[in-house]
Amino acid sequence: MVASRSARERKAAVEAGPLAKVKIDVGEDQQFVYKVSCTVCTAKGDRPWSAYRPGEDNAFMAAMDRWIFHLKEKHPDAEAPCLAYLPAAQQRLHERRVALEARG
Repeated sequence: MVASRSARERKAAVEAGPLAKVKIDVGEDQQFVYKVSCTVCTAKGDRPWSAYRPGEDNAFMAAMDRWIFHLKEKHPDAEAPCLAYLPAAQQRLHERRVALEARG
């Protein structure tokens, strides 16, 4: 059985921890777009910092990787289940950078 959007949203919110607010939209390509925002940090103006990046991959793994890096950089003492995936997120980032350099 496929999980509903609201069930996925609740699961992602639990993984992201108490500093996160998670919202899932459906993109133009009919895929889920994960929007993870910080309840503490702000970006431009009064808007909350968000892992969502227009025009980029915003599927679960990409958004959660950005969120993990945000937590480690801005909230090093924060606890969240997703932090267990930090080594994997770092490996994916390294692989993306190597691929970009190869395309050069």
